[in-house]
Amino acid sequence: MLLTTVKRVIRSGVVGFFRNTFVSLATVLVMMITLFVIGSTIFMNEALTATLDQIKHKVDINAYFLTTATEDQVLDIKSKVEKLPEVASVEYISREEALKQFKSRHENDQLTLQALEELDDNPFGASLAVQAKDPSQYEVIAKFLEGQVNVQGEDEQIIEKVNYNQNKTVIDRLTNIIHLVERVEFIFSIFLILASVMIVFNTIRLAIYTNKDEIEVMQLVGADNWFVRGPYVVEGILYGLTAGVVVLLIFYPISIYLAPSTKSFFVAFDTLTFYLTNFGQLFIYVVGSGVILGAVSSFLAVRRYLNA
Repeated sequence: MLLTTVKRVIRSGVVGFFRNTFVSLATVLVMMITLFVIGSTIFMNEALTATLDQIKHKVDINAYFLTTATEDQVLDIKSKVEKLPEVASVEYISREEALKQFKSRHENDQLTLQALEELDDNPFGASLAVQAKDPSQYEVIAKFLEGQVNVQGEDEQIIEKVNYNQNKTVIDRLTNIIHLVERVEFIFSIFLILASVMIVFNTIRLAIYTNKDEIEVMQLVGADNWFVRGPYVVEGILYGLTAGVVVLLIFYPISIYLAPSTKSFFVAFDTLTFYLTNFGQLFIYVVGSGVILGAVSSFLAVRRYLNA
């Protein structure tokens, strides 16, 4: 009996979806716009995240050691820094490697190279390049490094400087960009959800008004509220399902078309690869959002009518 009733509810919802062709088409088109913007936001967020991750890997702080610091002293501090929970990686650059890098950067500056040859000893000290897991954590790491200045002896200073202050502006800007993107994405998503709910809500209200007499008859003969609401909820689900599937299909040719441009612009991201490798996730987000929004807004619309 229950299964038969469920089948009737679903059948009535499908009939209502196809019966009001123009209204259904208009609603699906509007929901497509909403879901397309949501899907585009997912693509843009992924592209921006990939770009910011690249920037993160290029931003670090460096601890420069005096030439008198021994390799054991430098490696000892490196070991301590690696144990910090904020640290993602630590790269040790020896004195010899620092000299080699300097010569490579100035290979076309013969005057500088000649002046360097006049020196009796390597003027460069070793250094540590530290990358944090999050840009906001660099200040903590910098303070830890500055606190290591005299740990190897009472009056022995082995760290010449930590360049956190020089990089602080870049680090702060990167942190602010990340937080701004997260806030804008959240606000924009809330706005789209509310807009979508209102659109489907009013569409279902229109369908209810059109079938007002039919609903009154069903209530008079003793039909349960859920039996009356069910077809309209199914109708709302079909709006979201149809819009979500169509939008997902539209994204495929768009991803192919934009792939070369996005790959050259963002380097670490292209639309086609993201679409193909994350199709399941996109399906859940786009189609799932459409189904949930359609069902919830339809349920609210019918519930409000029945309580009126």
